[in-house]
Amino acid sequence: MIALKDLSAGQCACLVEVGGDRSFRRRLMELGLLPGTRVRMVRRVDIGDLVEIEVRGSHLSLRRSEAGAVFLEATE
Repeated sequence: MIALKDLSAGQCACLVEVGGDRSFRRRLMELGLLPGTRVRMVRRVDIGDLVEIEVRGSHLSLRRSEAGAVFLEATE
């Protein structure tokens, strides 16, 4: 497993697990981050320490600290 924050720009992976507290997990699930979902890293933004990802056709931004609690498996 690899943490979301460790993906390279353009790399895709399949969501395995979302860690963190209950409200954080629920918020991400409401945004479409469910186990088995394909996630693509769009870019890392140094200002604000953010990562931008694409999930189900939508672009989301997460703090890198939050992205460290999201675990993925690399896809081909």
